[in-house]
Amino acid sequence: MAVPKSKVSKSRRDKRRNSHWKLTPPTLVECDKCGEYRLPHRVCTSCGTYNGKQVLKVTEAA
Repeated sequence: MAVPKSKVSKSRRDKRRNSHWKLTPPTLVECDKCGEYRLPHRVCTSCGTYNGKQVLKVTEAA
């Protein structure tokens, strides 16, 4: 049976465990029509287009 050769310190143990919990920022792409950033495979909230087609009617806030 495998037995550790020496004690692993708390800092070394915690450094190893901590590396798996990093968050990744969301991927953003530019809209082809207006140039605003949006999530991929989603309708652009500023102009209402998806895949080069107008999907939503967006009203201008005055």
